Amino acid sequence: MMSGEQEPRSYYVGVDVGTGSVRAALVDQRGVLLAFADQPIKKWEPQFNHHEQSSADIWAACCVVTKKVVQGIDVNQIRGLGFDATCSLVVLDKQFRPLPVNQEGDSHRNVIMWLDHRAISQVQRINETKHSVLQYVGGVMSVEMQAPKLLWLKENLRETCWDKAGHFFDLPDFLSWKATGVTARSLCSLVCKWTYSAEKGWDDSFWEMIGLEDFVADNYNKIGNQVLPPGTSLGSGLTPEAAKELGLPTGVPVAVSLIDAHAGGLGVIGADVRGHGLVCEGQPVTSRLAVICGTSSCHMGIDHLVQGHPAFPELQAKATARCQSIYAYLNSHLDLIKKAQSVGFLTVDLHVWPDFHGNRSPLADLTLKGMVTGLKLSQDLDDLAILYLATVQAIAFGTRFIIEAMEAAGHSISTLFLCGGLSKNPLFVQMHADITGMSVVLSQEVESVLVGAAILGACASGDFTSVQEAMARMSKVGKVVFPRLEDKKYYDKKYQVFLKLVEHQKEYSAIMSGD
Repeated sequence: MMSGEQEPRSYYVGVDVGTGSVRAALVDQRGVLLAFADQPIKKWEPQFNHHEQSSADIWAACCVVTKKVVQGIDVNQIRGLGFDATCSLVVLDKQFRPLPVNQEGDSHRNVIMWLDHRAISQVQRINETKHSVLQYVGGVMSVEMQAPKLLWLKENLRETCWDKAGHFFDLPDFLSWKATGVTARSLCSLVCKWTYSAEKGWDDSFWEMIGLEDFVADNYNKIGNQVLPPGTSLGSGLTPEAAKELGLPTGVPVAVSLIDAHAGGLGVIGADVRGHGLVCEGQPVTSRLAVICGTSSCHMGIDHLVQGHPAFPELQAKATARCQSIYAYLNSHLDLIKKAQSVGFLTVDLHVWPDFHGNRSPLADLTLKGMVTGLKLSQDLDDLAILYLATVQAIAFGTRFIIEAMEAAGHSISTLFLCGGLSKNPLFVQMHADITGMSVVLSQEVESVLVGAAILGACASGDFTSVQEAMARMSKVGKVVFPRLEDKKYYDKKYQVFLKLVEHQKEYSAIMSGD
């Protein structure tokens, strides 16, 4: 809803394209979220591991939510627009029309989603090259990155897609092109998912080595030869056509985009922490780690285990009767069944490895599966609640695993900044504090990803001298959750088990694949 204040002020619109919906927010120059709207987007799964969307459907949803959030204000006060999105792959022909990424030839479905795992053999071949650019993406490439998906298209849809293709966009870059007509790519997208180097640019030898020399031959026109930092203003701003569709004035500055998780970081990590008793006060921003808890593998893993449990119907009925979400109900149920010790001790005999959809970070191993040890014959609500708790803990152990890998590579992390859907879950937040031993900062605005997208728009408007200034002015600390140090010994033991689980899984795999 709109705030009652009427004084003239600057507004920015942030648009976030997630896995299942598009969301928009109207944000003022202080980072206060004044209006919010969301709209579901379609997903197709034509076969196992194939996940597709439609860029036309996504853009239409962007237009719906943007029109909603600017209702009732003078749109001439809107100073900038920023987009973020999942790193899905959008395929268009030379006339910017959608091309099919599927065997059915349905060109409406022209987006290979970020979580798509069709390119398993392609990513294995790419990783076997051990090319030096793989160091930019953590040593090995994930099947969810763009190079294996592009190689899959060349090898499987040569005539219907590959030969006709004129443009391969990361979804955030597709949105900024759609808004402005400028095909420049974001440095964020290309570095994180495409092997681009900010210092060296594209590496011809990599594309030639993996069989995608086509890009070298056409001077990278199809994947981006103009690369700009996020927040840079694109062209002349909104085109008349895009402005009409979005319900905004022509020429509103549009920013170079960000991947969705990175927008969350932008919206949360720059907050002024003075007076909150945090270790990171006075330390460089590099001591802070943003943890974006959206509809990613971790969230899906919790849903998968909870919804597949025999007691799930009972949970749904009881949560509905109490007008609570199932997770709020589970959290309160855990408080009921805990003994004298903390809730966390309920999982002393139950351990979970949560990679049901493979591991992206830090192992980038798509062959890994989920594991649970300590199952009993009971199938009641207590059993479901404890399994849920063990899964939440497993995700927090996964965060600790990533932090340790970062620290081994030379980073120094002291504080976590959480945002996204799961950051609203107090159990999830407390487990992250207890298991990592670090304080967790939550933003004043829960929708930090949308604030981050709006910060991009604010930078494009020229109202701030830098991204850093906009971050400091528009993101604020809401709450700080401190670790319960008396539980440290328990979680250190459970973490040892967590690491043993993946070690054992690899041993099992070696046994089964041996002679």
